[in-house]
Amino acid sequence: MNVADLTGMTLDYWVARSLHDFVREIYFTDSGTKVAVRGNDRGRPWDGRFTPSTSWQAAGVVLDRAQRFELRERREGEGAFCVAEFHGGYRTVEAHGDSVRVALLRAFVMSRFGDTVGEMLQQPQALDGAIAEQVGVPGDIGDVEDLPRPDAQIGDIGTAPR
Repeated sequence: MNVADLTGMTLDYWVARSLHDFVREIYFTDSGTKVAVRGNDRGRPWDGRFTPSTSWQAAGVVLDRAQRFELRERREGEGAFCVAEFHGGYRTVEAHGDSVRVALLRAFVMSRFGDTVGEMLQQPQALDGAIAEQVGVPGDIGDVEDLPRPDAQIGDIGTAPR
């Protein structure tokens, strides 16, 4: 898949995958329509939705990693074009987008993975550097009788079975 074509949730996913110094886990919320992450960005914990393609608050973690960011002049009716270099990236990259934010995010993903990326793995996963490993398969829950109860307290032993 070409990074230049990434949009929406797929772009959010690959940005999260590119932030392996920040993101520990990637999972999906809102019936699988939003990317969510668990991690710690420079002392600030993050556990929830991660939508940099639509939020400057989330995209700010990418902008903070820019060592060089040049936005080229935009003409009416044209998309944004940027040249960027990122801390921990492999090269200076150029990217286009419908908005400055999308161009920045595509540039960031290109700096980490190159011009193409694989398919989005839409299952919970843990990051170990640039490698994502699937976690939380259904078999990990255990027996049905061992499921947690929402009304129980931590440390509750309960009564002995009869």
